Amino acid sequence: MTIILHVSSSPRRQRSASLEAAHSFTTNFRGHIPDTQVKHLDLWDIELPEFDESAMAAKYAGLAGTPLTPAQQQAWDRLRQLASHLHEADLLLFSMPLWNFSIPYKLKHFIDLVSQKDILFSFDPESGFSGLLTGKKAIVVYARGLSYANDSFTPSQEYDYQKVYFEMWLKFVGIIDIESVIVEKTLFGSEIDGEARRHACLQAEQLAERLALSHQAARIPS
Repeated sequence: MTIILHVSSSPRRQRSASLEAAHSFTTNFRGHIPDTQVKHLDLWDIELPEFDESAMAAKYAGLAGTPLTPAQQQAWDRLRQLASHLHEADLLLFSMPLWNFSIPYKLKHFIDLVSQKDILFSFDPESGFSGLLTGKKAIVVYARGLSYANDSFTPSQEYDYQKVYFEMWLKFVGIIDIESVIVEKTLFGSEIDGEARRHACLQAEQLAERLALSHQAARIPS
């Protein structure tokens, strides 16, 4: 059975462009592979722990190889539990709006919690960092109010810290197979907004169909 983990970071339930395109992807994928299990991790519905003194102490105790106290172990177990959602999934689907040219603070909070040594990456003094989510594929839906294309009045090279940052993080934790769906100009009025959403949903559906067919082919014994 294929497991898709959808990590969403928009607080909008009804009018979220990123959620709309992400749902188009999962619906179409399940249409081709009905036994697919879709798990939804809504970062606005869960209580993300603080990366407090116990968590920080646990981090440095682990780096130093010293035993954890009960409080530190509890904090560290919570981080491992959060990261386990990423490890267990076959396909990772992220949907996010652009906030202040970057990602929502809930998503940054989640990244800061789970991006720990021996949880999402390893480190060797000779070879450096190695991501622990290798072999997985990520689909990322980016929603933006304006256009960040190179030919627009908002140059992506200067203002886009959403896609650039997030895909850097994905590669750091070991995911190099990445595809994206971008819905832009959601602030340009109902006609332009609607067309942008329809285009993004169609792109998401086509991507889901292609990946589902590829996945089905890989499951057929040779």
